[in-house]
Amino acid sequence: MTLLLIVYRSLRQHALSTVVTACSLALAAGLLMTVWVVKTQSQRTFTQTTAGFDAVLGVRGSKLQLVLNAIFHLEASPGNLAWTDYEQIKRHPAIKTAIPIAVGDNFHGWRIVGTVPELFSEVEYTTGKKYALRVGRLFDPAKNEAVVGSFAAQKLGWKVGTTFHPFHGLAFDEQSQHEELYTVVGILAPSNTPADRVIWTPLEGVQTMSGHNPAAATEVSAVLIQLRSPTAGFMLDLMYNRQDTRLTFAYPVGAIVGELFAKIGWFDRVLSLVAYLVALVAAGSVLASIYASMNARRRDIAILRALGAHRRTVFGAVVTEAAAIGVLGAAGGFVVYFALMIVVSNVIRAQTGVVLNLNAWQAILWIGPLVMIALATGGGVVPAFKAYRISVAETLAPIS
Repeated sequence: MTLLLIVYRSLRQHALSTVVTACSLALAAGLLMTVWVVKTQSQRTFTQTTAGFDAVLGVRGSKLQLVLNAIFHLEASPGNLAWTDYEQIKRHPAIKTAIPIAVGDNFHGWRIVGTVPELFSEVEYTTGKKYALRVGRLFDPAKNEAVVGSFAAQKLGWKVGTTFHPFHGLAFDEQSQHEELYTVVGILAPSNTPADRVIWTPLEGVQTMSGHNPAAATEVSAVLIQLRSPTAGFMLDLMYNRQDTRLTFAYPVGAIVGELFAKIGWFDRVLSLVAYLVALVAAGSVLASIYASMNARRRDIAILRALGAHRRTVFGAVVTEAAAIGVLGAAGGFVVYFALMIVVSNVIRAQTGVVLNLNAWQAILWIGPLVMIALATGGGVVPAFKAYRISVAETLAPIS
């Protein structure tokens, strides 16, 4: 109890330096945990987000661009393929489901994607789950109607009965408004997939919209594919990617998305390095803060020794004080972590539709704080040795 009382009074006496040092440790712990969790969760979530499809068929080009455009509704479309190509792959015996999509329009930056009702009635975006309507009904393929993803509807403030004019292109330009007027007839329930950010309309409406190239009426942007078996994917990969020069068969979707994280792996490493450097600086600040206070506390320590305190008690008090600062920093690290994760997860959801799980537990969430406490404790060892070696006689000797 005496040791704890000494530590408590010391922390209170040097409250400002304690708070500053603990905050630097909290920032380091929060950064370290956030970088690690975002990296691991986003990679796992993105590679598992396939919208229920095994592959994407599109024009010749980058597989990654094709997947990002057709599955995640990011990037620009690499081009269009003929309707006959869609019909051909749809009739292939290895194909379970083939869903055509057409892109190229937006409403104030929110993507408009033309498709067929089968996307909502037949496709499971994850095992056992199909896209469901929160309110309203599916669009009529022959009318200017729309079904809106939950996130897009929320941000736009749309409800059933809302009308809007599409704008040409993927980037909003108020000068490129189409004359067609669409009516919202349904709003999807949240699926935590990129579909939540999309305004879905009939395929034919996008193909024949005023201002579009007349050839668009017989073309689609991509075909989303479900296979009957994994081996079919390798067969179609051979047929389209090696024996054909017009089309690209992007398979498997998860592995292709994994390529994206391989390309930006350096960014994760940079962020991790920053977090480690902040942690080292924070540990150094613990050492500097306590060490600098030793001169002011020499007489107090000498008095404690004169009153019977052992050297090991003094040593333990200083190390415990450093550890206490580490505990405060680790606790504050969780505050920083949750604050950063809320911001980062909201940005990722707004930009991609993918939702990170803030409640998912990972080993870094206990390893990170323990590392901070260990670094802080280590930073207190040098000042503790200095306190250990203070001479009672020399310190308390009167000055003549």
